[in-house]
Amino acid sequence: MYRTKALMPVQYYNRLPKKCDVDVAYVLDPLIATSATIISVVGILKKWGVSQIHVLSVIASKKGLSELLRHHPDVRITIGHIDEELNAETGDVMPGLGDAGDRLFGTNMVDDEEELVHPSKRKRTMSVDMS
Repeated sequence: MYRTKALMPVQYYNRLPKKCDVDVAYVLDPLIATSATIISVVGILKKWGVSQIHVLSVIASKKGLSELLRHHPDVRITIGHIDEELNAETGDVMPGLGDAGDRLFGTNMVDDEEELVHPSKRKRTMSVDMS
């Protein structure tokens, strides 16, 4: 999943088998900020049929943790540290640790969400040579 500039989660890949044959799922999320993504992931796992879900995270915002518990009070949660402040505009935990995915995979921040869409589904534009 990734999140849009509007801080909404978007599922772009799911390889869960059609039939759920597990009772317990562990979801590893390095950072829970607004919690919209983890709430969606837990919802997908519940819909798939997982009866017991454990969420493990290094850092969570106080607000994000409250939202996760409000939507999924039956989920077990283990957090390394809770940060008090959440930047409502950017969805960043303060002080947080930055973008964990970018740090892990050495990727740059994508400014244009269009780049995340498969090339065949991108909006078509006219190219003009200005030279």
